[in-house]
Amino acid sequence: MGETEERTETHRIRCFSKMKMFLLALTWAYVSKTLSGSYMNSMLTQIERQFNIPTSLVGFINGSFEIGNLLLIVFVSYFGTKLHRPITIGVGCVIMGLGCFLQSLPHFLMDRYEFESTVSASGNLSSNSFLCVENGTQIFRPTENPSECVKEVKSLMWVYVLVGNIIRGIGETPIMPLGISYIEDFAKSENSPLYIGIIETGAIIGPLIGLLLASFCANVYVDTGSVNTDDLTITPTDTRWVGAWWFGFLICAGVNVLTAIPFFFLPKTLPKKKLKDSVGVIKTDKEDKHKDEVKKEKNGITKDFLPFMKSLLVNPVYMLFILISVLQFNAFVSMISFMPKYLEQQYGISSSDAIFLIGIYNLPPICIGYIVGGLIMKKFKITVKQAAHIGCWLSLVEYLLYFLNFLIICDSSSVAGLTISYEGMQHDLYLENTVFADCNMDCNCPAKIWDPVCGDNGLSYMSACLAGCENSSGTGINMVFQNCSCIQPSVNSSAILGLCDRGHDCTMMLQYFLILSTTTSFIYSLAAIPGYMVLLRCIKSEEKALGVGIHTFCTRVLAGIPAPIYFGALVDSTCLHWGTLKCGQPGACRMYDTTNFRYVYFGLPAALRGSSYIPAFIILFILRKRRLPGENISSDIMIVKTKVTGKDNECKDTSQNSKLVNDDEMKTKL
Repeated sequence: MGETEERTETHRIRCFSKMKMFLLALTWAYVSKTLSGSYMNSMLTQIERQFNIPTSLVGFINGSFEIGNLLLIVFVSYFGTKLHRPITIGVGCVIMGLGCFLQSLPHFLMDRYEFESTVSASGNLSSNSFLCVENGTQIFRPTENPSECVKEVKSLMWVYVLVGNIIRGIGETPIMPLGISYIEDFAKSENSPLYIGIIETGAIIGPLIGLLLASFCANVYVDTGSVNTDDLTITPTDTRWVGAWWFGFLICAGVNVLTAIPFFFLPKTLPKKKLKDSVGVIKTDKEDKHKDEVKKEKNGITKDFLPFMKSLLVNPVYMLFILISVLQFNAFVSMISFMPKYLEQQYGISSSDAIFLIGIYNLPPICIGYIVGGLIMKKFKITVKQAAHIGCWLSLVEYLLYFLNFLIICDSSSVAGLTISYEGMQHDLYLENTVFADCNMDCNCPAKIWDPVCGDNGLSYMSACLAGCENSSGTGINMVFQNCSCIQPSVNSSAILGLCDRGHDCTMMLQYFLILSTTTSFIYSLAAIPGYMVLLRCIKSEEKALGVGIHTFCTRVLAGIPAPIYFGALVDSTCLHWGTLKCGQPGACRMYDTTNFRYVYFGLPAALRGSSYIPAFIILFILRKRRLPGENISSDIMIVKTKVTGKDNECKDTSQNSKLVNDDEMKTKL
């Protein structure tokens, strides 16, 4: 007997350790996959500048992840439980690592990054060939030679980033469904919620680490180590600056590959843990039988596919909820994808600072909102109808606060010839011939080169040549230009590299924006859990897996893939000045019309989200008279509890009557 007990105890310890090992490995897999995703989303601006491509194309690259995910989701969902789930997850992590490595590959296949500039740190600066020289010949003027454009076709290297992102989406597919199902099958039922909560914590930690990594990489020059950064004439706040985007992808690749290792040493199945007492054994047996029935239902889902689909399609609450999700996801995917670009253009900060601020101000309130929302649901035992009202009205409050963003504005940079005339008058539209004025007409300056300088009169100019500067001193970023004919009214008539600072007022507006963003993120995440509860409870239990799958599929196909593309195209329409390639073709946008950018960035999501409240109010109206499938469970439980209570009362009455009879018998005998 002693040996048997020791073997049983040893067996339990082994199962316990393997389950804990799987839990730890899966949590780290969630960290690594969300780390890669948040890093990729934060590096879109750097990729745009590196390859000189428009924002719409960058949006397509970003949406390609969803394409890769959808290519494999059906196969994984159907055959996943029949495969060796830990090994399948491990293979997925390796594929994610391969995708991240492929995304970093263009850096090693391309030449050094060359940004358009009238100032060459490696050239002979004493010649001042980049300054205002009457009747001179500018050596940096773009050529119209098609062969130069052929050489720059190396910018098609962005295809590697696209394919790598698709592969990363393929690799991530099995992690969530197979990992959760493994825990549900082999962990104790009362431990499953705790384990899933631990895993979801990893999905919160990952983006935070990814944003911090992206902030660090965006602040490091792309060719650091092979270029003397002291000779650079640009800083991280310049729109031509490209950070070391490739370095973070290498780190993500290594993390994903290391994450895969533990999964190859885990078993295909684990025995279900039993409770020590007999009551626990009975409960576990019942749970096992229930799960066997569920598995049978899953095996027969192909036969019931059409009836289930018909039932879901005629379910008005479910279909309206999908419509709401598609509209809301279109709005949020668009905003999240281009938020670093918006902060950079609107408030004049660097990409590195923008990414860092997003991580610090937005992620913590979202995490707290999810936790508080779940605790409220549990504490007050919120019903489905109450959850629908909570989710709808909280979301509406956040939506009304959202409009305050239109008031938190910052004046755009005053660039002579673009947003303001050389005399200081505002321009309504950008006209190319306005870049020339009487003060620089004889300087023979190129009109398209973007190499801004800040005059001591507070105005920025597209280049030192267009500012009419004749002399320069110093090297690198510390270069100073003197005798600038277009800055004559000032005292020194000098200029320095870079756009002029926006001022203290713009910094304060940025703080107001971040505070409002923190508040709205918390309120919206607070409404997320009640809203998701409505989705789960509005469909029957046997249709739940298919219903959640269709919901995910619709949001990805109708929002995750197209939203970054059309939103990027709208952002491109607000561009004031495009970068110029060597052959004269337009590259990445250097400066946007901040007013139109703000209207696009907030206006389109506002329209999408506003239209989503129409089906939301219809759902509230339907729920007044409709009983959801999820409510039957709770009512049945109450009936069972009532019956049990009744039986207990009957037992108490019987015992009391028997006691009275016994007392009477004793009295008679006495």
